[in-house]
Amino acid sequence: MLPGKGVLITGGSGSLAQVLLRRLLAGEIGVPDRIRLFSRDEAKQHDIRLAYQHRTTATDEVIYHNYDHLVQFQIGDVRDPDSLRTALDGIQVVFHAAAMKQVPTCEYFPYEAVRTNVGGAENLVHAIRTASTDVEAVVGISTDKACSPVNVMGMTKALQERVLVRGNLDCPGTRFICVRYGNVIASRGSVVPLFLEQIRKGGPVTVTTPEMTRFLLSLDEAVDVIFAAMGSATAGEIYVPDVPSARIVDVAAALIGDRPIDIVFTKIRPGEKLHELLVSGEEALRTSRRGEYYVIEPLLPELQSEAFEPALEQALSSETNPLARQDVVALLERYGISAESGEAARSLVR
Repeated sequence: MLPGKGVLITGGSGSLAQVLLRRLLAGEIGVPDRIRLFSRDEAKQHDIRLAYQHRTTATDEVIYHNYDHLVQFQIGDVRDPDSLRTALDGIQVVFHAAAMKQVPTCEYFPYEAVRTNVGGAENLVHAIRTASTDVEAVVGISTDKACSPVNVMGMTKALQERVLVRGNLDCPGTRFICVRYGNVIASRGSVVPLFLEQIRKGGPVTVTTPEMTRFLLSLDEAVDVIFAAMGSATAGEIYVPDVPSARIVDVAAALIGDRPIDIVFTKIRPGEKLHELLVSGEEALRTSRRGEYYVIEPLLPELQSEAFEPALEQALSSETNPLARQDVVALLERYGISAESGEAARSLVR
């Protein structure tokens, strides 16, 4: 899919972007001509550049000839239409991962979340529509919190999905698609790094409520969804993985193991759900199955396919059939995370 093409990753210094970069460089769907990481985080970009160039010392010359390399680094913000427009130069495929995603922060600064999550998507569509670009495909990275949202982060990501799906009507030469998934175990800000740090300090481990459940998948599985959507999603479709869910208290217990560490319940934070949805009850009526994935048809009739067979009778909720505790242990071990793995586990989730 990607040989001879230019790839742009917005939010290019995030956890997902770094795994996506590694997988792209491995050539799983073809090695592109260029991969441009676009973000506003100068320090993290510098760290990634050092790792990519196999440098152990941060000297000034590592940034010289930036655009001569396969992997390029560009400072910019999706809120700024001009910087986004320049980032699209020579790009055919965009992985749109830039987002404000911490739930409490979005609650306290809702308009900032709107500017990044909604305005950033609109700026991307507008740049493709009005500038002279060769963009063939855009993959928007969404979240289960966008499904029947109750918090600002979810509301803005739901609108981001709609903005990108609508982009198919504005830019008929570009295929806009989305992927939606749950908690990525090894990403920054997720519960596993927090629990491991609390365990390292001797506890206690803080969990909201005993009942809370979440869908769980690894960073590599998240990239699998992106590649699957790139390969077969049609305009306006949202790809959703069929992944297990677990009680968060069981995740904490699996990481604690036999250590004498307490679990303290802290109550649900503002804007949090007890259970998450990957597909709502309304969306289930227009959700089909394609291989290992659920595919949500777009609402806009102009983008809907004629042949369609619903695969769900109800919402896809993390509350339905969460893993038993011993299965949570096995799942984490499959990801290389366990009560006994100690430093190895902590390095995995950094």
